[in-house]
Amino acid sequence: MTTVTTVTMPFLQLTFPVGSADPEPFEDALLAAGAVSLTLEDAADNPVLEPAPGTTPLWPSVRIKALFDAGADPLVIEALLRSQLGARLPALQFETLDDRPWEREWLKDFRPMRFGRRLWICPAGMRPEQLETAPTLPSPASGGGEERAPLAPVFLDLDPGLAFGTGTHPTTALCLTWLDGAELRDRTVIDYGCGSGILAIAALKLGARSALGVDIDPQAVIATRDNAARNEVAERLAVCTVAEMAAEPADVVLANILAEPLTTLAATLASLVKPGGRIVLSGLLTEQAERVATHYTPWFDIAPVSVHDGWARIDGIRKDRAC
Repeated sequence: MTTVTTVTMPFLQLTFPVGSADPEPFEDALLAAGAVSLTLEDAADNPVLEPAPGTTPLWPSVRIKALFDAGADPLVIEALLRSQLGARLPALQFETLDDRPWEREWLKDFRPMRFGRRLWICPAGMRPEQLETAPTLPSPASGGGEERAPLAPVFLDLDPGLAFGTGTHPTTALCLTWLDGAELRDRTVIDYGCGSGILAIAALKLGARSALGVDIDPQAVIATRDNAARNEVAERLAVCTVAEMAAEPADVVLANILAEPLTTLAATLASLVKPGGRIVLSGLLTEQAERVATHYTPWFDIAPVSVHDGWARIDGIRKDRAC
């Protein structure tokens, strides 16, 4: 999780590992020493998605990065930290960072990506240099003898801002691929844990009638509204926090969050899906899929689990009534 400040001059960055220890005492000590921004990272580069409300996403081995004003003295910072942390303080690594728009630095490698046969997620205004098109398909009406034209590409222009969701993570890719292959025309959609709004907006661009994006993070609400306006679907997309939500059941409910909140929210999410409607769940590891799916079987007929790079997606059709 990252607390971001707007960078207008060089900064002094401090990096150190805390392993599996509780990071909170380290964070408190850094803030007391004058840190203006803190970032918790996985020391092994294993991703963790949005946490459940009230929780912190921790990894087996955590690394902390802290930014200080450029004029801060590393010796003073180390002394202040040692006075609070004592022997728990690991080896510290200081470096000076030149002025850059840090909150957007990671986007430099974000390029147009295709999901399924026609859906493209693009950095705002960018288009793929060479458009890949799906092969022509036999027309069912002609008994397979006549070919129909490839599907026209659907472009979603995305600026995730400070909210999660670009399509680069396997769980988001699994959901986008499902949307590309789904019949969405005239359907209503709820994106629970919307992040940047990528799934709700993709559904609308692919033909859904309306969508609701919901998230616990107000920053996600802002990013989703901005991206909806950028893609000219704002009039069909409502956005709110979970606390503000008062939703009618929808034809499709998407929840790309984490295994534990998916388990806890099973009854809530089931109540948001119309009989015969679809639910799409992701944000969970392959080994978590079967356990999560069992919590949804009272309400849904569950399809075989889809897997990508060790992450899983669960799809289901809502029964007329719970078992």
